[in-house]
Amino acid sequence: MFVPAIWLLYQVGTKQFGPVPLGGMTYWSGVLATAILLLALAITPALTIFRWSRLIVVRRMIGVTALAYTIAHILIYFALRFWNFASIANEMVTRISLIVATVSTIGLIALGATSLDAAIRRMGAKGWNQLHNMVYVITALALLHYLLSPGEFPEQYLMSGMFFWLAIWRVLNRRGLGADARALAMLAVASWLFTAFFEAGWAWAYRGYEPTGTLGLNFTLALGISPAWQILALGLLIAVAAFTQQALRLSIHGKSMGDFDPNEGRS
Repeated sequence: MFVPAIWLLYQVGTKQFGPVPLGGMTYWSGVLATAILLLALAITPALTIFRWSRLIVVRRMIGVTALAYTIAHILIYFALRFWNFASIANEMVTRISLIVATVSTIGLIALGATSLDAAIRRMGAKGWNQLHNMVYVITALALLHYLLSPGEFPEQYLMSGMFFWLAIWRVLNRRGLGADARALAMLAVASWLFTAFFEAGWAWAYRGYEPTGTLGLNFTLALGISPAWQILALGLLIAVAAFTQQALRLSIHGKSMGDFDPNEGRS
């Protein structure tokens, strides 16, 4: 959880963000906060697919870390605006991207404030889970804030594809297919198509780019690996890992059954 902060400080110290680093720090602190929030959402799929039950111990810690990076992002943004709170307040009520960011941050603060064991006991397991299921809405708003930023970056679509995978996986898991290799392979393909078409649609609607041109770039490898292809590769890797996990369990189960002699102990 400290690695992104160390990397950010290294970029500043080596002047990778230029002589005035606040712009780069604002951008990357926001990206890192969103990435850590997605990582928190990925804990449940990881422990379900790979049976890494101990991961549940760090899920709350990762969520609180996402809140810490979000607060750092806000403070850096304030510094970028020279702590002019009148101007900042005006932006927060007139710019749609900052309105979305404010709502997302308030929601994340609410989740962080109720992450203590005392809050869980006071709210009860059901009420606490209902509140913390809002993390998907909060993450979606954080991604929307990122998509509404002035620049265009491949990470916007990569994270959007990841969020799609995580959201649809939750639906599959409710149907008992969260660790099914075939379902995960189909989810990888669906996430690939979503990412490709979402990038084309967003770039057309928000920036006026020709959608067929963007789609052409997304479905070819001639100009590099697009976010859509990265999502497909990651999704298929997870499906292959799930298949391997299932095959190993079946193999171990078969061996244990083979070692069992039904006639043993009979006279």
